[in-house]
Amino acid sequence: MKAWTQITLWKRVMLGLVLGLAVGLAVRYGLGAETATSIGDTWFKPFGDGFVRLIKMLVVPLIFTTLVAGVTAMGDPSKLGSLGGRAIALYMGTTFIAVIIGLLMGTIFQPGIGVEILADASAQSEVSSKIAAGQAADASFADKILAIIPTNPAEALAAQDVLGIIFFAIIFGVGCLMAGDKAKPVSSMLEAAAEVMMKVTVLVMELAPIGVFFLMAWVMATKGIDILFNLGLLTIALYLACAVHIILVYGLGIVKGILGLPVLRFFGGIRDAQAVAYSTASSAGTLPVTIANVSENLGVKKSVAASVLPVGATVNMDGTAIYLGLVALFAAQALGIDMTPAMYLSVALGATLTSIGAAAIPSAGLLLASAVLISIGVTEEQSLLVIAMIFPFDRLLDMMRTMTNVTGDAAVACTVAKWEGELDEATFRHEATI
Repeated sequence: MKAWTQITLWKRVMLGLVLGLAVGLAVRYGLGAETATSIGDTWFKPFGDGFVRLIKMLVVPLIFTTLVAGVTAMGDPSKLGSLGGRAIALYMGTTFIAVIIGLLMGTIFQPGIGVEILADASAQSEVSSKIAAGQAADASFADKILAIIPTNPAEALAAQDVLGIIFFAIIFGVGCLMAGDKAKPVSSMLEAAAEVMMKVTVLVMELAPIGVFFLMAWVMATKGIDILFNLGLLTIALYLACAVHIILVYGLGIVKGILGLPVLRFFGGIRDAQAVAYSTASSAGTLPVTIANVSENLGVKKSVAASVLPVGATVNMDGTAIYLGLVALFAAQALGIDMTPAMYLSVALGATLTSIGAAAIPSAGLLLASAVLISIGVTEEQSLLVIAMIFPFDRLLDMMRTMTNVTGDAAVACTVAKWEGELDEATFRHEATI
């Protein structure tokens, strides 16, 4: 057991994926499709569902505590002014663009075409009737915005209304800052709760290799090897979307266009942070390296780096936003849902806001996918099936989206530093190539 736990988690997850793949295919092609489906649904799926339910159990407390703790960590309400306000505005702007890129790639690659998620026609009829009745997509834009504001925060928490929870958590955090010393007991309690939830998440993620094994075995036994083609398309779409976002938005758009600084020097200065982000799939775990890179290599004053980057690790989740948009289209294509312009807008808005609530830990983005899926008429059961189908491959996807998030954190830190007069351009331009 000790030898097992000493192996890096992602390696254990990959081992679970390979073993689940082998077992599922052996059952599928050794016993036949009908028998394999029965075995998969009876013996593999319940264990996989248990793991997915454990993950979903974390969503509400993790979002609320980490967001409140992230806001209160600013310490000084004035940081919500020029410095914090500019950073958050940039984060929100780039996140919305990221969702659009993700939706574009999902439309081009269509990874969900040919995937069967529903068990029977009645479930498909339920989705179609919901959409026809306007429950999912035909509400006005004003109604969608107003729905983000919870009339009863406790009800939003109980109903797992992710967007409502995010809104209330941010407002609650701002209120704690404004209350000053009187709110310290509450702030300290929620910061401690956030730390506890991080540890609980670590405990649950220790079960990831087992969960991935059963989920992968179930997917292969019931769907066959053809599903790998669709998941491969999803992976390609995500990596390409992230690469486009990193190069065009961060590199050419922000660094070159807004700041007028050398692009290659920017990427060279944060390559260590990008490598750590890709290998660990954790923005929070990469934070010390990111701060060191932008301050030592790119000339951002440490006071700015220490203020902007932790906020970015909490609210800047461009890679996650791309991912949520792609997952939504994957589900819509698999379920045969015709996406209307209003539905695309709903996904873009939902993914932008929902990504803010993603904790800076591995696989956090997938935890929030159901919130976006519901906005296009996907039922709770179907969203669980989508998550279960994608989760075995999530580590590979998470690595790229985390690297995207960290790159965005660095770009925004440089931008805010220049606007605040806290950027040493001589350091940034050192050994510049373009």
